[in-house]
Amino acid sequence: MPVLCLRNMYKTPCSRLTGLVGATVNKKLTLSAKAAKCQLSSLSLTQFRTTDSKEWLTFQQLSFLKRQYVVRHSGALGQRPRHKQEPVSAMLEDRDDLVMQQIQQIPTIKPVAGVTVPVPGGAAAETPVDLSNEPEADRQARMEARQWKELKVDYSELPDIYARLSKIKLTALVVTTAAAGFAMAPVPFDPTCFLLATVGTGLCSCTANSINQYFEVPFDSNMNRTKNRPLVRGQISPLHAVSFALACGIPGVALLSLAVNPLTGLLGALNIFLYTSCYTPLKRLSISNTWVGAVVGAIPPVMGWTAATGSLDAGALLLGGFLYSWQFPHFNALSWNLREDYSRGGYRMMSVTHPDLCRRVALRHSLGLIGLSSVAPFTGLTTWTFPLVSLPINLYITYLAFRFHRRADRQSARKLFFCSLWHLPMLLLLALTCKTRRAEPEAPPAAAATSSLAVQS
Repeated sequence: MPVLCLRNMYKTPCSRLTGLVGATVNKKLTLSAKAAKCQLSSLSLTQFRTTDSKEWLTFQQLSFLKRQYVVRHSGALGQRPRHKQEPVSAMLEDRDDLVMQQIQQIPTIKPVAGVTVPVPGGAAAETPVDLSNEPEADRQARMEARQWKELKVDYSELPDIYARLSKIKLTALVVTTAAAGFAMAPVPFDPTCFLLATVGTGLCSCTANSINQYFEVPFDSNMNRTKNRPLVRGQISPLHAVSFALACGIPGVALLSLAVNPLTGLLGALNIFLYTSCYTPLKRLSISNTWVGAVVGAIPPVMGWTAATGSLDAGALLLGGFLYSWQFPHFNALSWNLREDYSRGGYRMMSVTHPDLCRRVALRHSLGLIGLSSVAPFTGLTTWTFPLVSLPINLYITYLAFRFHRRADRQSARKLFFCSLWHLPMLLLLALTCKTRRAEPEAPPAAAATSSLAVQS
């Protein structure tokens, strides 16, 4: 009886059998047309012969072969879920609703005389209107609508336009600080010089603000805070704005230089240059614009001091230091709630690019106000009462700056900003009330004797 050796038949490179299966066939295979029947006798055995251990199929090899099979046939084994298709009727209903909404949003278009509206089929809807019999008034109106229109300025609105172009509130603050510097000077008060100095300083501020708006028209149009400015809305032309700036700047600098003193005029011209040529372009380049703007805001009280005394003294620099330090908690708190606007306008502010630095600088300069108030008596500007009476308001603004530094939210920034609005006038008023009074110089004895002899004779 032949024996089939299955080991040799199924021995392949990727599979091994550890035993030898022997099978005894009881009957010979028939080659008839019918299917051959193969029967195993009772003597058939399945024998497993122990061979060398190197030929065994280990569990690790079986796992490896299983992984190979799964990887090669992953496409056939994987089951991909089929997405449930939405009903066609629901899709059509949604599409019809969308079309109806779009149709409702289309405004009604008024027909224009003499214009032919073509029909989608190609034919004209109606015959063109004959314009030969058109009334003269209608023809003039139609021709005027096709031509460029000259910008017409309502002269009754010019005062309001000029006030917004010159940022009248900011200009009033500048004039107030200049007046405080003049009043703090240790010289007798001269009303004429005071009036000339305040008017000249106000004109210089109007010039700087007008040129600033002229340069920032494309950027102001992107900000909610500045989109209603006159140049953005087209209420006046750019040439008109520049002419107004020159009409204010030239007389302002000339008035300070000729009627007050050249030093004050030089400071006024320097302030215009710093604001228009340094601060304005730096707003889109670097966060250093905030420090340059603080210098610009610190110059007006120095101008008031030089207008009264004609010289730069320690008191003038101390007043400028008050304004310099005050502007950081004021402006940083303001810009914190306008970060979105400044981002749309393309301005590089500390609140946008360096928020942590913005809060630290506000706190740092709030503490600086306490230090400057303590230094004032040493310069002879105020008495020793001033550091004591100014300490409560300085501590309060420092507390708000510290809370703004810790919380970094809109509410704390808003409280710090509104506190700064009344803090500066209160600080300058306290400094004025605690001003050191200068004693009038006494007449020399020789002059007194000469005057007494003249009286006796």
